Amino acid sequence: MSDKNSPPPDFYTGAPLEPDDLWFRDEFIQDLQKSLCNEHVILSAPRRTGKTSIMDYLVEHPPTDFAPLSVFVQDITHPADFILLLLDLFQEKYPKRFKEMFEGTKSWIGKALGKVNEIDVQGFKITLREQEDNWDDEWKKYGDEFFAQARKDKHRLLLLVDEFPDMILNISKQHPELVLPFLSWFRGHRLKPRPKLDPVRWLLCGSVNLSSTLDMLGCLDKINDLQDIPLPPLDESEVIEFVHEMLVGRGVEMDEKVPGLVAEELGRPVPIFLQMVTQDLYRNWKKHQKQLDATDVTQAFSDLVVTSGARDKLQHYYSRIDQYYQPPKRAAAYSLLAKISISPKPTERDLLYAEFVRILIGEGDVSPADKRKQLFNQLMRDLENDFYVVEMEGESFDFASGLVKRWWRKYYA
Repeated sequence: MSDKNSPPPDFYTGAPLEPDDLWFRDEFIQDLQKSLCNEHVILSAPRRTGKTSIMDYLVEHPPTDFAPLSVFVQDITHPADFILLLLDLFQEKYPKRFKEMFEGTKSWIGKALGKVNEIDVQGFKITLREQEDNWDDEWKKYGDEFFAQARKDKHRLLLLVDEFPDMILNISKQHPELVLPFLSWFRGHRLKPRPKLDPVRWLLCGSVNLSSTLDMLGCLDKINDLQDIPLPPLDESEVIEFVHEMLVGRGVEMDEKVPGLVAEELGRPVPIFLQMVTQDLYRNWKKHQKQLDATDVTQAFSDLVVTSGARDKLQHYYSRIDQYYQPPKRAAAYSLLAKISISPKPTERDLLYAEFVRILIGEGDVSPADKRKQLFNQLMRDLENDFYVVEMEGESFDFASGLVKRWWRKYYA
């Protein structure tokens, strides 16, 4: 990870951080590696907060004796495609090991592996699909075969599955009848053998809260075996240190209050936006060659919410509600966030509940008061779990990110 005694790293405002440029995550990664030695884990974090960078670091520095395999599943819509992807990526990354596991076996995977020339021409995934007419109905068979052989292998396997909640949502929309069978089958493979004795280990990651997703689908009990480890946000002192080191390391002259003002404006810091605003301050100094002060910080944040680069990344916070929240929560979420965004201080729970009831009545809802209260509590929990808001003192709520609040107020309030 980053050595802060060396020259400052480049700014990262698009691609994930290089593993060696990670700051402030040493202790978290060490704890995560220890957990993975004994448990299957969910790593939850908002988008653009460094989750993928940590996964990349674990691919390069896995727990002892584990061979890592990174799998991105955001666009997967069927359990069969998930199993196919696992097989294809494993065969591609560890061809010798894959061959040793399956060559000469009577399994369906072994038979496909025997078609060496076809695999070279069209890829292992296509070869498997062409071999089985009813592949979509036989995914459990192939999955069982793969894990049975993987557990016999002398090496342990770490499977890092990114955007797992998105895959479950996709399956629920396109093949709802398969959600429960897949989750039950998957849970069975995580429980037998017990994780500590299992040479196969799972790290499931997602920027959409998995518990909320499965609760909505009525399948929350299918992940109660997983250890949930949220990626902690950077604290104020870490933000201040980052801004100071990145600017001073480049020779920037600034008022000593500048790093603290950046931390104050950001609120709960999203690393990509921390990178972007710090880079903007550096460019400002380089262009004008004058000491940075509070007015430069204010201008940097004002500029950030209107730049196309930031706007594209911030838009995700708005569009994901339409994608993942069902009526009547969808309309209510938009309305409550707009109300919170225009308030200079945290908004009281009672005021938000009154707005929530107004939305329900406007949509013709006739639920009794206790049901409305329950739905409101669920919505606020979802917004908090999905990193939109945080509960403050005095039964009130505010945006988790000061920058997202500023952007929401400008475009959607």
